Amino acid sequence: MADDILERLKAKLSDRYAIEKELGRGGMATVFLAKDVKHDREVAIKVLHPELSATIGGDRFEREIKLAAKLQHPNILGLYDSGEADGLLYYVMPFVKGEAVRDRIDREGQLPVDDAVQITLEVADALGYAHAEGIVHRDIKPENILLSNGHALVADFGIARAVEEGGKQKLTQTGMAVGTPVYMSPEQASGEAVGPSADIYSLGCVLYEMLAGEPPFTGKNAAAIMARHIMEQVPSIRIIRQSVPEEVEEAIFAAMGKIPADRPQTAAAFAEILGVPLGATSTRRATRSQTAMRRTPGGATRSYRVVEEEPVPIWRRSWVIGLIALLVAGGGFGAYWFGFRARGPAVAVGGLDPHHVAVLYFEDLSKDKKLGFLTDGLTEALISTLGQVQGLSVVSKGGMQAHRNDSITLDSLARSLGTGTLVRGTIEPEGSDKLTVNVKLVDGSSGADLYRTGLTLSAVDFLAVRDSVAQEVAQLIRERLGQEIKLREQRQSTRNVEAWALLQRGEQLKKSGEAAAGRNDTTAMGRDFRAADSLLAAAEKLDGKWPDPIVLRSMIAYRRSRFPGLDPLAAKGSIAEGLGHVNRAIALDPDNPDALEARGNLQYWSWLLGLEPDKSKAEGLLNSAKADLEKATQKNPGQAGAWATLSHLYNQTPNNTLVDVNLAARRALEADAFLSNANVIMNRLFLSSYDMGQFPDADHWCQELGRRFPTTMDASACELFLETTKARQPNVAQAWTLADSATRRAPESDRDFRRLYFNMLVGIVLARAGQADSARHMIERSKGNAEIDPTRDLTLLGAYAYVALGDKDQAINLLKLYLSANERRRAGFADDPGWQLRSLAEDPRFKQLVTGS
Repeated sequence: MADDILERLKAKLSDRYAIEKELGRGGMATVFLAKDVKHDREVAIKVLHPELSATIGGDRFEREIKLAAKLQHPNILGLYDSGEADGLLYYVMPFVKGEAVRDRIDREGQLPVDDAVQITLEVADALGYAHAEGIVHRDIKPENILLSNGHALVADFGIARAVEEGGKQKLTQTGMAVGTPVYMSPEQASGEAVGPSADIYSLGCVLYEMLAGEPPFTGKNAAAIMARHIMEQVPSIRIIRQSVPEEVEEAIFAAMGKIPADRPQTAAAFAEILGVPLGATSTRRATRSQTAMRRTPGGATRSYRVVEEEPVPIWRRSWVIGLIALLVAGGGFGAYWFGFRARGPAVAVGGLDPHHVAVLYFEDLSKDKKLGFLTDGLTEALISTLGQVQGLSVVSKGGMQAHRNDSITLDSLARSLGTGTLVRGTIEPEGSDKLTVNVKLVDGSSGADLYRTGLTLSAVDFLAVRDSVAQEVAQLIRERLGQEIKLREQRQSTRNVEAWALLQRGEQLKKSGEAAAGRNDTTAMGRDFRAADSLLAAAEKLDGKWPDPIVLRSMIAYRRSRFPGLDPLAAKGSIAEGLGHVNRAIALDPDNPDALEARGNLQYWSWLLGLEPDKSKAEGLLNSAKADLEKATQKNPGQAGAWATLSHLYNQTPNNTLVDVNLAARRALEADAFLSNANVIMNRLFLSSYDMGQFPDADHWCQELGRRFPTTMDASACELFLETTKARQPNVAQAWTLADSATRRAPESDRDFRRLYFNMLVGIVLARAGQADSARHMIERSKGNAEIDPTRDLTLLGAYAYVALGDKDQAINLLKLYLSANERRRAGFADDPGWQLRSLAEDPRFKQLVTGS
């Protein structure tokens, strides 16, 4: 049958899609891998089985698919196209180079608790968004949750409803079921109307299976499984797997309530019950009126007050009753209660998790401060080493540099970082050939010393000092947490002590050069960068097989090329130098994520500067940059810098969407919340959420910008952007205040353009407020010209403003100006005009403009 379907599709769709092979099939559809001929991208085409296509009908299918296609969310797999081909109903999706949750369960059995919870929270986020748009999925199951770059994507919105609308009698006659019995809520199994809580029930089943390795209910056939869903209580997950926290079990119990009214009524409410402190899956829920932090479906944390509740007697909990019956039959209840329950996780007094660690920069106690390179090298090596330990969450190097000169108390620092364990250290000379290293472990909540140790080590063998300190700190943390801490071997390092010391000195000079660049002191920057490069060249000469100094040389060259004011020719020389270095490093270690990131950055910067005039070669340069950066994140999912660059690069490639931009930016901040350009990444998260119409997420990231970077232009600009959306009532006075504030904060060199840009946003607010004449005046005086705005971004904003006024003619005129300067953007508008231009989508002039036909 699949061959027949394939041939029928090829006959009808060959002008649009080159269908390559079958990827798989399920109860309702067969999936094929294809190439979108027009847009040169891989896609997945899902074709409903012929009998199901006949049952549903093309009109009903198109209606439901059109609703689902409007969903734009980072955790929802979008839809590119749909239709009917020779009586077969199909829809086209992005091809995800990953796997489904089903594949991972089949491979691993039980997933790590952290992973299962993260997947569940992301699916809950997607469902909450869809439910707010009035769409219920109806078929949440592991097969419909895809994993891409470590994140969940929910597929097949709208299909189950299209099937259900096809008529229950016909479906019964064809032997098909709406939904999947293993994950089906009791009301759905009974054929009753379903709402959002049915999806929450199914998600509870999926969470159970990810943790247990098997579904909560199984049976010989669909009828037997559905009967168990209706009649039986869900088994306790903690009997099967004791490491699952109580709150996770309680979330499953709540989600799988038999009566819809007894379940969490929203995905956000379900996530609230599920909430687990980041990185501490075995931590029990806070009690009484303790302040805690919880993760919301969007991945953010927020403060809440836990309300004191009347505790349920332990003997009345259903899972305990089942456990007593099980263990008394085996004679083991006492052993369980006093053995397992007596061992709890180490939790710092005051609520700060001891698994969250901050390594303060070690203090150089030498008289002339000549050991600064060593204290920095030890600290950063320790951050890197501990950061690879499973179960620990370690503040990044950037995060600790930001607090390096803070004079606040240790407990205040710990609270600001959210760390329950602090590591402090000092180094001082002892005689001519020894070093004394003292290390303390400090309780983050109280600032009190917990453990301390002292080492006397060789002043010559810095590598032995580095490794000894790492092992000693690991031992202290092991005692602190009462669990094994295993350090991984460092990635391809050197055993040449002098080479390692030279690299640390070079790193120190690089930091000094960066600081000079921040002060706009080009003389000091150039001096320090040249000195750093010389030291790193010497390190490379001492150990030619060690890639780290070579990679650092390429990073310095890249930084020189990026310094404001350099002309393209000067930048081109630095880029070529950097590429020469990094290609040597990759020849030594092809999978080195730092080297791959460095090469990707250099190539992408060269592309952005337009240094390659040949169009096909420039496209190859962009694709090569993308491949390097993506490989870096595959080799090290915590490669924050690569994720950050990808979050910008994905805006330039036709095969990527705003969802990819948003996910890459999220991954960057998850990997390192203290990135040097964290404000830029947060603004990228805001803008991508804004452009996708996800205004609650946009508002969240705007609030984060205001909290962490209150004096930046973007902190005011994002508030002004929100004034242009349905998330806010139009407030013209507030819009003017925000526009003035953002303009004042703009860089002086960019202020004239920014003034027009923010005034254009005010024009949109005026249009929304019904002040049509003022809006038109503002648009016309703010649309600029090619000299001040070569990419004509102002005309795009003007098009948005005219749409808000209901003037399609003027909107299309301005859009023509914008696309004449941004030819490669046409395809994107054809695929999705965005919420700002959606009212133009059916206008023949718009279609001709974006498709050229």
